Parts: sequence; structure tokens; C-alpha cells
Amino acid sequence: MSENRSATITRKTNETDITVTLLIDGSGKSNINTGIGFFDHMLEGFARHGLFDLDISAKGDLVVDCHHTIEDCGIVLGAAIKKALSDKAGIRRYGNMILPMDDALILCAIDLSGRPYLNFEAAFSMDRVGYFDTEMVREFFYAVSYSAGMNIHIKQISGTNTHHLIEAMFKAFAKALDEATRRDPRIEDLLSTKGTL
Repeated sequence: MSENRSATITRKTNETDITVTLLIDGSGKSNINTGIGFFDHMLEGFARHGLFDLDISAKGDLVVDCHHTIEDCGIVLGAAIKKALSDKAGIRRYGNMILPMDDALILCAIDLSGRPYLNFEAAFSMDRVGYFDTEMVREFFYAVSYSAGMNIHIKQISGTNTHHLIEAMFKAFAKALDEATRRDPRIEDLLSTKGTL
């Protein structure tokens, strides 16, 4: 099981042109350019704390708003995760993290089950952080979930600062995904009684 777990995915529509390159077994290096500064910061944190190597180049219709760019980045990142994990042989499948960031405390739990589902429980006091609409946090994780075929639960346990809450979500997701994608030598095939993920 020494194959390079990586993927490059490009998706081009009338609204966005996005390329994502992901290395699961990386060191946390990233090169992110979405045109949305706060979103870049979140994705850099995701890469660093999950120890993924991640390159994202995104050109979107930001003259409209940030929606298409953020949602489509989620779609392409999810597709890259799915492709990089291939048949998911030998992985732990489940991952979870309760992550503190100052006032914020966030729970994230995931299952690389092949079945998409998002449960998102959070309340933001601010509508925007920089040029990032806070309602797009849920849309991003929804897109990742459906594109990757992944069950994601994100829950705000406590916190009031919107920046901290969102950043803690991205970092908690990174740590949970790092755990779920790790190989376990005791798992010789797939961690499923059905024989498929």
C-alpha cells in the first residue's frame, strides 16, 4: 500500500474554472488562490492541520458574489478526495475531532461511507467575514459531502466570534479527515460488512 494517494481534478463551467490537486499523505503545504482572501485562509488551514498537500486555483464570477466559487471549490475538492482515496482499502474510515479555538469549540465527525450526508449545526452572528458570506460555510461542506460521498457532522458546541467559529470548523474537518484517511495495518480490505464503501 505504497501508492501515491493523490488526485488532480479540473472543473470548468460558465461560472467557475477550478483546478484542485490533493495529496492525502502530504506535509501540509498549500498554494491556494480563489480570489476570496478569507476562503484562501480557511483552505490553507485545512491543508496545514490535516497534513494534506493542496493546490487550488479558482477563477469565478466574483462580480456576482462568492457563492459559485465557494460551492464549486467544495465540489472539486470532494471529487479530489474521492479519487485520491481510490477503493479506500485499509483506511480507518471514521474520524472525529473536538477542536478549540479561543472562544470557539467545534465538533466534527465524518464517515467515508460512500453515502453523502451533512448535518450542520451552527449560528453565526456576522453575515460576512471579509468578502466571504458566512452562509457559504454550510454550502461548502454540503458540496464536499455530496461530491466525495462522505457523511459529515459539524456542530458548534460554544463560541461567539464568527471568524474563530469558521476557522475551527475547517481545522476540525481537516483533523477528522486526516484520521479517517489513515491506513490501519489491521484492516486488510474495507472496513465494511457489506464489502464496499
